Amino acid sequence: MAAIGDLVMRLLIVNPNTSAGVTARINAAAQAMALPGDRFVTVSAAFGPSLIVTDADAQEATQGVLAAITRHREPMDGIVLASFGDTGAAQVRAAWPGLPVMGIAEAAFADVAEIGGPFAIVTFAPEVIASLVARATMHGLGEALVRVAAPAEPLHHDPAEVADLLSAQLRALCDECAGQGARCIVMGGGPLAGLASQLALQCPVPVIDGTQSAVARLRAMMAAARAV
Repeated sequence: MAAIGDLVMRLLIVNPNTSAGVTARINAAAQAMALPGDRFVTVSAAFGPSLIVTDADAQEATQGVLAAITRHREPMDGIVLASFGDTGAAQVRAAWPGLPVMGIAEAAFADVAEIGGPFAIVTFAPEVIASLVARATMHGLGEALVRVAAPAEPLHHDPAEVADLLSAQLRALCDECAGQGARCIVMGGGPLAGLASQLALQCPVPVIDGTQSAVARLRAMMAAARAV
């Protein structure tokens, strides 16, 4: 029986928006979880919005996600959908029923449920707060959600730059959420991929990166399946 650490994975990681810079951040976060022999390929949606905010954005992005996966010709053992709306998850599972599919919100909220207790989400712009509250509620964690915290100003920056430009504000929001009783904090959104490991160095509670959680959970799922 192979241990989890011995499992080699070929993952396709799809950023459901079309920002090349955000895709690069997501890729870096995923590659940090790679073990020897792993092959992680990260791509943007084939077309669609550069940032998913509205339902119309999500519908267009879903079609872009499906097209991007269809274009991928290399073998893959699983798919990560790296937007906090888990954009296109149902459609991707229907189209590729033999592959495990993991969204980054799905993975992050599974981590929250394991830790237990109240939690918070820290995100990059106030315009996405409502969708994050809805996503937490959909996953059965609405009552445990202490706060969705974001910088006060609407997003003025390239989404790929917010993690760097707003890092001090995001760190302060993490501290505030911990002070309000959150036992863990989820970084809400693909543009914040990779930031959790930096913020965790100073935050008194665990900080969860959805992309990295998704990779870890797919590895565990595949190891369990192969052990049967």
